[in-house]
Amino acid sequence: MPASPRPRTLHYAWIVLGITFLILLIGAGIRATPGVLMVPLEEEFGWERSTVSLALAVNIILYGLVGPFAAALMDRFGIRRVTVIALLLLGAGTALTTQMHTSWQLTLLWGVVVGLGTGCTASVLGAMIANRWFTAHRGLVIGILTASGATGQLVFLPMLAHLVVSEGWRAASWITSIAAFFMVPVVALLLRNKPSDKGLLPYGATEQPTETGPASANPFSAAIGGLREGLRSFDFWLLAGSFFICGLSTNGLIGTHFIPACIEHGIPEVTAASMLALIGIFDIIGTTLSGWLSDRWNNRWLLFWYYSLRGFSLLLLPSALNSSTFSLGLFIVFYGLDWVATVPPTVRLTTDIFGKEKAGILYGWILAAHQVGAGVAAFGGGVLHTWLDSYTFTFLTAGLFCLFASGMVMRIGKTQTVQPALSDRA
Repeated sequence: MPASPRPRTLHYAWIVLGITFLILLIGAGIRATPGVLMVPLEEEFGWERSTVSLALAVNIILYGLVGPFAAALMDRFGIRRVTVIALLLLGAGTALTTQMHTSWQLTLLWGVVVGLGTGCTASVLGAMIANRWFTAHRGLVIGILTASGATGQLVFLPMLAHLVVSEGWRAASWITSIAAFFMVPVVALLLRNKPSDKGLLPYGATEQPTETGPASANPFSAAIGGLREGLRSFDFWLLAGSFFICGLSTNGLIGTHFIPACIEHGIPEVTAASMLALIGIFDIIGTTLSGWLSDRWNNRWLLFWYYSLRGFSLLLLPSALNSSTFSLGLFIVFYGLDWVATVPPTVRLTTDIFGKEKAGILYGWILAAHQVGAGVAAFGGGVLHTWLDSYTFTFLTAGLFCLFASGMVMRIGKTQTVQPALSDRA
């Protein structure tokens, strides 16, 4: 029988991609919110920067540590169910923050509750959606979903900073809470766990991939088993170590401390938030392009250039803050293009080395290393600022770490042959 013509309809994978983009966008907006809340919280409650930074560090570290367990839970109970619970945690945690009065409540709500919620709406979700729903253009899809973090900054930061100045920090918390609750019915009604739920093949696939059904193993055991397997691989250590430095030099440092650093140099908070959002614009371009390149170029070399350029930009940041607007603009452009461009090639290398079936949990642990690095920078930056009354040493140290990471990534895959997953060779 001749093959029937392919129907000219929108593949449901693109609808899933759009929903996932919105989930990650809102999660990124919530993760970026502490940057505009730090100074107002210090002023209202009289807390030191290290006190606020501790809660943010707990949030960032949990965001990463939850990743592998979230991947295992999604394998066991389904992506849709886990994502709905995560969005409910985000909405409740940010709403209850408006009623807090002590620092331990900030750590519990914004650190633990919101940290758990964001950990399930992190890039591990994007990696699982890309691997399940797409065979063609997978790297580009990962780039688009990763760019949602920058879009979240672009959408939320200027608005939240304006609300903080005009209405107070509680109004900003309410906005993020409403956004999270808004996505709950959207996810419940429209998100699907895998293409076969809609009677479809993954986008670009020519045959149905082998499905094992829901994982019957305990999700905790599956996550720990993935970690044990990863720890036996030198490539895993290289991926996790370089991603630790990635987190240290991005959302942990710039995402948390860039706005306070600008305020100290006489830049108004709304302007500083707008500059951080502008970094997000360039990140959308850089990360999407990175996803496209990861399908076509050597991913080790991509990571080498990303970490090198980020390192040089951070080394120049202290002088840019003390000099002209033009110098700061150059930093925004070069750093923005590189903000999370490391994610698509890191996901691609993880999938190629360990296989598509194991990539979700193993990338979850690699992401956990990223967030531990971010937590170290968020808390350490606050502590160093309390001691030194300056961010200069912190920015310079992060830049040097990035240059070290550029050397690490060139060893990835050298201990074994990197073979694409079977679905990529189909």
